[in-house]
Amino acid sequence: MTAAEHSNLVLAFARLLYVNGQATEQTVAAAEQLGRTLGLRAKVMPRWGELQLQSEDENGRVISQVAADPTGVDMDRVASAARVMEELGAGRLAPDAAAQAIAAISRAPPVPAWLFTLAAAAGAVALALIFGVEHSVPAALIFVSAAAGAILRRGVARVSANVFLQPFCAALVAGVIGGLAVRYQLSSSLRLVAVCPCMVLVPGPHVLNGALDLINGRIHLGAARLTYAGLVIAAISTGLLLGLALLGVTLPVDEAGRIVPFWQDVIAAGVAVAAYSVFFSTPLNMLPWPVAVGMLSHALRWGAITVLGFGAAIGTLLACLIVGLILTPVARRRHMPFAAIGFASVVSMMPGVLLFRMASGLMQIAGGAQTSLELISATIADGTSALISILAMSLGLITPKLVIDDLSERSTKVKS
Repeated sequence: MTAAEHSNLVLAFARLLYVNGQATEQTVAAAEQLGRTLGLRAKVMPRWGELQLQSEDENGRVISQVAADPTGVDMDRVASAARVMEELGAGRLAPDAAAQAIAAISRAPPVPAWLFTLAAAAGAVALALIFGVEHSVPAALIFVSAAAGAILRRGVARVSANVFLQPFCAALVAGVIGGLAVRYQLSSSLRLVAVCPCMVLVPGPHVLNGALDLINGRIHLGAARLTYAGLVIAAISTGLLLGLALLGVTLPVDEAGRIVPFWQDVIAAGVAVAAYSVFFSTPLNMLPWPVAVGMLSHALRWGAITVLGFGAAIGTLLACLIVGLILTPVARRRHMPFAAIGFASVVSMMPGVLLFRMASGLMQIAGGAQTSLELISATIADGTSALISILAMSLGLITPKLVIDDLSERSTKVKS
């Protein structure tokens, strides 16, 4: 292969990692390591929407770029690409064969539609159990609503490449079904029939990858990732509130949550983690890690809040610290996107309900019909609590990763 072909291989490898959820630092390091294996001095420069590669060998410099939107998460593709590069580095695979393998992996289909649908439905019901659903009829409606939303998402993906249309349509369906449940008195004041199917749409890995980019000084890319995540949440909130409004129903902003038994919280958390792992195409041999760690983290959070009396933010921070400590070395060893595996383990701690309530409060305030001091204060409280919880999750997951990654890099430099 020529230098240009080697550069294309490095760029294709970097793009495969980048668009499927791998953290930016790991993507850049892996691509540059591959360049050294191929005899290139490669530098990868990621931006939102593209990757640029500058590579140089004894024959000169090559500059190339490729379009790359980091909006997907597929852990199986990332792990498969890493295995191909290990085979290439060990000399068991030729560069041209590696290029063909990378191209095949990038075209690998996502999880089957039936499994995706089942995971969405089971994950939504599990979240409802964590938030305190008490009757079988609302749980059945949540199952049907989330399943319908998953089928609709796959259908919309076939006809439109718009990344915001899928969550909007799924949330609209959830809002309509939730509004019907309220109309026929099949939903409690918590509106879990409407909210829980939307919880499975929240783009947590992009929030974590955006926070990682900001901490590592990639300001523009980090801001772009967080903006993307925020727009997805806005699309979900818009679809949910529109669906409810069509039935003349609103989402209360000051409803107190329910405390569920320890066993119910932990088991439901395991189901929710398994469901999200299916969304992210986690290899089956890797599935026990996020499920076990997710159940452990929920047990710790439940104990911190219920037994020790800590606030929700402190309980979330402690639980996420444990998740980060356990899963960072696992993700490094198994070549898994940390943001995906980490978020899957703590998915039920994501304050999606608070975000949706805040959006509902803002809509009611904008309407002006029944604006009150209680409504304004409850809306501000929901937004503040959501922000604090997201910060606690991000710090808890990211801090151990940064420390462990730094220690690993220092150890590697000492050995070399």
